[in-house]
Amino acid sequence: MYIQQIYTGCLAQAAYYIESQGEAAIIDPLRDIQVYLDIATQRKASIKYIFETHFHADFVSGHIDLVKKTGAKVIFGPKAEAGYDIVVAEEGQKFSLGNNKIQVIHTPGHTLESSSFLALDENNKPEALFSGDTLFVGEVGRVDLAAKHYLSVDELASMLYDSIEKLKKLPDEVILYPGHGPGSACGKNIGKETTSTIGEQKKKNYALQPMTREVFVKTMITGLEAPPKYFFMDAVVNRNGYDDDVDSVVTKGVNSLSVEEFKKEMAKGTIVLDTRDAENFAKEHIPGSINIGLNGQYAIWAGSIFDNVPFILVCDDKREKDSVLRLARVGYEKVAGFLEGGFNAWKSNGQKTQSIGSVTATEFVNNFTKKDKVIDVRNESEWEKGVVKTAMTIPLAKLQDQLSSLDKKASYYLCCQGGYRSMIAASILQSNGFENVTSIQGGMGAIAQTGIALQIPETV
Repeated sequence: MYIQQIYTGCLAQAAYYIESQGEAAIIDPLRDIQVYLDIATQRKASIKYIFETHFHADFVSGHIDLVKKTGAKVIFGPKAEAGYDIVVAEEGQKFSLGNNKIQVIHTPGHTLESSSFLALDENNKPEALFSGDTLFVGEVGRVDLAAKHYLSVDELASMLYDSIEKLKKLPDEVILYPGHGPGSACGKNIGKETTSTIGEQKKKNYALQPMTREVFVKTMITGLEAPPKYFFMDAVVNRNGYDDDVDSVVTKGVNSLSVEEFKKEMAKGTIVLDTRDAENFAKEHIPGSINIGLNGQYAIWAGSIFDNVPFILVCDDKREKDSVLRLARVGYEKVAGFLEGGFNAWKSNGQKTQSIGSVTATEFVNNFTKKDKVIDVRNESEWEKGVVKTAMTIPLAKLQDQLSSLDKKASYYLCCQGGYRSMIAASILQSNGFENVTSIQGGMGAIAQTGIALQIPETV
């Protein structure tokens, strides 16, 4: 069996192309499906099945458009109910793919219909497990996303306990292909690798260690951070279906706007999203714009900070399509256009600009005074390694909700782990009238190397 992982770093998401004897299947495809079609064409194979491990909350799946292009059948596990034609498989059911078979293992917990797919060789020997959001490298799926719709968090966690016990019975040599890697909000603390083996996870994954059901449930429901705003919207879209293909959405969004047209959109209150990197944004940008760079987890943070609202974009040259596409992957389709000529067009037209302070970790340590305030916008799990003394701890996704508690006249330093999120935070503050904001380059990774004293916040 030929297996290819198609990993999309900005979403920390893994889709899979699997093939045997000219018959192919796609597991958990993204909305931009051309990559899967191209692989099948290159390998002279036909796509027979589309396997969905569950109704995804973190991206809009491409299964519906793949059906239109290929006629393939969409396979979900037990308990799945959709607003379009699907095959609801039974526990243990096998689907032939060339000389191989794909066996359904119902693994509820992350959602009620969550299932894993076990690839069997021509001798029915287990070869690889596509575990979706049930089992990750070093982690398991969170159990709160479906709680409002089905059961309580405790009940879903108990189901996950049974599912993990089921997967632990697989041979150690079975290769593990999970649905996500580090940075995904579908698990609390997913490991950096994107593949492993069942045996390796039995040794190193805390959730696969011997423990009672009660201890497992308590562990699963402790330390859960709020999911991004777009998660529940995407789950509904994936369950009910959608009409517009991603190409139509991108074509509509890649709409060039002159400076004057751009200003008219701004006057309507449309959010200006600047997708350049933090360094260029800091030097100069359009007043009121928010920086979420394409060089990081752009779509995840756009969906974590904003509701599904209209955007207008400021992009580097030839990055307009990518900026629109990545938003469409998470179901954000209300892009009104992009600034033709980018920021340079705005500046050469004589329009007002702003800048944001940006300092190195060493400069911060040398110049920081008691009058200055520090806001650490990392997630709670990251604070365990220490924060700057006296720092305020506000996760980036919650920053806008806590602006009223901050002093607009104060001077703020913003830090995260590497500098990406701190510039997002600084731009949010500045766009809301905070004049003295500075982002720390390199974040806590660089600050820790200066030797400055750190502390563990009481909230951890």
